[in-house]
Amino acid sequence: MLTRLKSAAVPLAVLAVGIGIFVLLNATKPTPDAATELPRALSVYVETASERDAQLRVQANGEVRARIRSDIVPQVNGRIIEVSPEFIEGGAFAANETLFVIEDTDYQSALNEAKARVASAQVDLEQALADADVARKQLAGQANPSPLALKKPQVARAEAGLEAALASLSLAKTNLARTRVSLPYAGRIATTTVDLGQFVSAGKVVGSAFSTDSVEVRLPLTDAQLGALGVPIGYRFEEGQGLPVDFSAEVAGKIYRWSGELTRIDALIDPATRVIYATAEVKDPYKNLTSRDAMPLAVGLYVNASIAGRIVDDAIEIPAEGLRAGSRVFVLTEEGQLSIRNVNVIHNTAYQTLLSSGVSQGENVIVSAIRNPIAGMRLESIDSKSGGQEGQQEGQQEGGVIGALAD
Repeated sequence: MLTRLKSAAVPLAVLAVGIGIFVLLNATKPTPDAATELPRALSVYVETASERDAQLRVQANGEVRARIRSDIVPQVNGRIIEVSPEFIEGGAFAANETLFVIEDTDYQSALNEAKARVASAQVDLEQALADADVARKQLAGQANPSPLALKKPQVARAEAGLEAALASLSLAKTNLARTRVSLPYAGRIATTTVDLGQFVSAGKVVGSAFSTDSVEVRLPLTDAQLGALGVPIGYRFEEGQGLPVDFSAEVAGKIYRWSGELTRIDALIDPATRVIYATAEVKDPYKNLTSRDAMPLAVGLYVNASIAGRIVDDAIEIPAEGLRAGSRVFVLTEEGQLSIRNVNVIHNTAYQTLLSSGVSQGENVIVSAIRNPIAGMRLESIDSKSGGQEGQQEGQQEGGVIGALAD
């Protein structure tokens, strides 16, 4: 019995010793230092703010229109017997150049008849004057002879008859001249509705034309844009002293550019759109058409305009992508943290923003989007020159899209 107890006690003792050793080792083991892992910094694209004297530029767009546009309306009736080769859509003509000729047989006859009436009226006047001279001599001894006796009413009637004949002669000459239809300016034909041999009536529109000495572009401006130009409502510039305007448009797959000047600001605000219209002018828009590469600033073309405005001293320039909603700018500090700034905007375009305060020269302005921005969050800039495709992919994965105006 004693032998059995001894046999059972040995394993229990070994187990107890093992448990004791485990408890002792567990109680005396060193405690590891708690490690705190910081969140990974968000990668962003930045641009450096710069200070400079800047000329504000206002972007607008509008349709090119002719300075003068008129209907072609004959003033006499008749059949067209001659047509200029330029009396077609797109044809060019000089000032007072004949566009078409109306048959003048009737008007030439009317002119000859008017000349005959003038000659007859002149004879009647000479006869009346001679009779009046004879009557004056015959009545020289009488006291207070009557005007009728002196033939004065007859002379007045003869003079009136001559004036009427001369007026008829002038009208006949005018009607004869009107058989040759022309316009008092150089331009282009827009439309025609008649041709050789067709009968036209006085007062009926037979075509339209527009001048080509200059064209105008009406540009809608907001109140802020008007302030950037630095001119009041209703202002008119002196000849050749308007604000420079650069025009551009895509025509036939190519970008073309023209230069003009702002000539005037409307004197009223459009009640429907609440914008103020300005008018820019381009001289000689159809010049140099002998070259195949030339492109006129054609009437009806829709163009973009960039107007040179006032000059601002010591403005802070940042990319347009750096301006956030609510006039805020995100700045990457030297400590690698996000700083959210409220700024005063002087002028904003699609390419740049000018500030008067809120950001200092040399600070890094964030131009990529940040989701859920929090002041003080850790950031790191992406080197756009060496980051390559990996940097672009990382920025996209973190929600950073270059050029976005998102918060």
